[in-house]
Amino acid sequence: MTPILARLVALTDEAQTALGGRREVPVSRWPFRVGRHRRQLVDGDAAVGQERRGDSEPAENDLYLRETNGGHSLHISGTHFQIGLESDGFVLVDRGSACGTIVAGRRVGGHRRGGFARLRDGDEVVVGTSKSPYVFRFAVDDPAGLGHA
Repeated sequence: MTPILARLVALTDEAQTALGGRREVPVSRWPFRVGRHRRQLVDGDAAVGQERRGDSEPAENDLYLRETNGGHSLHISGTHFQIGLESDGFVLVDRGSACGTIVAGRRVGGHRRGGFARLRDGDEVVVGTSKSPYVFRFAVDDPAGLGHA
């Protein structure tokens, strides 16, 4: 069986910067957890990867987005959302983020409430409020048809 592979594709310059300059990242592990790198950054200093932790402490996220806020409010929480694979498709679960996540125009979570939404191929994912510049597209490379409406 061919493994399920999806991608988060940056749709804005800020999203690409949060991905360390890459246009997209593969999503092939389930659940795939996304959050903000906790170190304070200056504009232009961005990368993706695992935050350094002690050997005994597991990583909180599979993907760490680096947010350069330039004095503006933060949009990405330390443990923001995760993408899961279920028998009938994909789901995005807000992990109790402060600002929430927007999936295909629908607000999910925020105010540390959490929540979930079905995630389909081509859905736009906004990390944070509707004013957030961190906008991605969820893309599925899946011969079995998962993620397609």
